[in-house]
Amino acid sequence: MAETLNVIPTKDRKPFYTDSDGGTWRAYSFVEDTVCLQKVENENDFYTVAETFGTFQNQLAAFPAATLHETIVKFHDTPTRYQNFEKAVAEDAMGRAKDVADEIAFVRSREADCHVLVDMLSKNEIPLRVTHNDTKLNNVLIDKTSKKGICVIDLDTVMPGLAAYDFGDSIRFGANDCAEDEPDQNKVHFDLHLFEVFAKGFLSTAGATMSEQEKSSLVWGAKLMTLECGMRFLTDYLEGDHYFRISRPAQNLDRARTQFTLVKGMEAAFADMMRIIQKY
Repeated sequence: MAETLNVIPTKDRKPFYTDSDGGTWRAYSFVEDTVCLQKVENENDFYTVAETFGTFQNQLAAFPAATLHETIVKFHDTPTRYQNFEKAVAEDAMGRAKDVADEIAFVRSREADCHVLVDMLSKNEIPLRVTHNDTKLNNVLIDKTSKKGICVIDLDTVMPGLAAYDFGDSIRFGANDCAEDEPDQNKVHFDLHLFEVFAKGFLSTAGATMSEQEKSSLVWGAKLMTLECGMRFLTDYLEGDHYFRISRPAQNLDRARTQFTLVKGMEAAFADMMRIIQKY
């Protein structure tokens, strides 16, 4: 059974401590005998992570998400990310736009897609939810013995959002067989089987609170979180690599290309992804 992190209050009963340099610190009860994964080692682990993030959604389904602070404003607002991308192309601060014409065209041809989820929310077709917004595998603690998910960690980006954001970011990160900055795009593949493994686990715990339309939005979440991430990498490359840390030239461009290759794989499998979601 999944649990929650428990904040240890300070001596004066505050949830955090501010030191003499203005630094802010929190302490949690230590969760013993657990591990967190850095990559998908087997499908059972991926299922467990999905189950745990689904439980997180389920436990907070009735919480008034709109009352939460927006930690990073418009973090997964894909139309805003697209606007930032176009601004970077127009300004071309590093003179790099001419060398990435294909990547720019790839993003521009999908501008309409960027609006799908925010439009569904504005039409009340899907609900605003409490979302984690960083649903990588290593943000779930897994019991060493039982291999079951214990709790979700790294709660700094918990804020109002869509279930599709959390689901999609996990798929972007885990349902592939490549490094995020793989230079050889022939090595990049979207794994439909791992998509199904995650979908089954996530919906086994979160599905009861979701309408069929919201479940369908999860497929769009997978595609758009991947496209959005690729746009962010490409934007940063055009602006001079000031946001995402790099260890070699063109690393952000390789990151963008990898995300775009995964998007192509998802587009080819889109109908199959919808059928999988409908099964569960």
